[in-house]
Amino acid sequence: MNNTVQKLEESYKHILQTFLHDKSEQGLYEAQQFSKILLEHQISPEELVSIHRSILEELFPNVSSEVQDSFELLLEVMMGYGLAYREHQSLRDRQKELESEIDVAANMQQTLLPKEIPSDDVLDIGVVSVPATKMSGDYYHFVRDEHGNVGVAIADIIGKGVPAALCMSMIKYAMDSLPEQRLRPGALLENLNRVVEQNVDDSMFITMMYGAYDTGTHEFHYSGAGHEPGFYYSSSEDRFEELYAKGLVLGVSRHTKFREYHKKVEKDDFIVFLSDGVTECRVDDDFIEREEIVKLIRSYMHLSAQEIVDSVYKELVKLQDFTLRDDFTLMILRRKV
Repeated sequence: MNNTVQKLEESYKHILQTFLHDKSEQGLYEAQQFSKILLEHQISPEELVSIHRSILEELFPNVSSEVQDSFELLLEVMMGYGLAYREHQSLRDRQKELESEIDVAANMQQTLLPKEIPSDDVLDIGVVSVPATKMSGDYYHFVRDEHGNVGVAIADIIGKGVPAALCMSMIKYAMDSLPEQRLRPGALLENLNRVVEQNVDDSMFITMMYGAYDTGTHEFHYSGAGHEPGFYYSSSEDRFEELYAKGLVLGVSRHTKFREYHKKVEKDDFIVFLSDGVTECRVDDDFIEREEIVKLIRSYMHLSAQEIVDSVYKELVKLQDFTLRDDFTLMILRRKV
């Protein structure tokens, strides 16, 4: 450490001598670069003042007593400043560590989302899910059984950050461990509810919609746990209706029952699942109406399911000056044949 300080003193002495002799821009540039070296070696402001004073006294032995005294005052000022500066550095280093940990958790969270969207001759599925910050409270999941039937889940974990990511992993693995209930949304939610009630803090709760599409009979069964209602589009009637499923949010009561609803899906009919980040998009201080979302979907429904959700997302984020205020998830399942 002493050798380091000695080398720094020598470097600073050279920079100071050169600058006092030439008074050039190059001298100021070298001083700027030297300040970075001071930061790397964690040299405090008062240490630099002390170095400056000793070099100045060496170069100018006859420096006036007033100038020497002024360094006493400057050292006192720099000591207080140095303490505050080191505290700031410590907090900044800690912030970098936390941001790094959040990045790891965000990457882990992404691995919990489906890698692929189910695709076949029967169903056209599209989904867009965009977090408002690094960590998302929205979750979606697809499951497919050996007969080609598809289970679809969308959930909103109230509470963001790392706890939401941990909760998300619990939901995923609980769903994957219940294969026999993939086509029974009510029973699946009841089991998930018990898992959440036993393992999640009282300050957190989860809303969820789960539906199961039978690709043989084209019947869609679904249940809800306090989640944002979706939409159902009837092609024969060219009409949207609300896809509402009454049910208590997950984790409130261990013995909650979830009613199961049913839809017979005809060719070109489609189902819309969404999170409240879609319906709570704001234009100025007002939320957009659900009718506005229906209009947007209608204007793009000649496209594929993925193109519809991507187009609606782009329109809504544009309305908000490209700034999401909440996590955004929109999903569409359309019967093709």
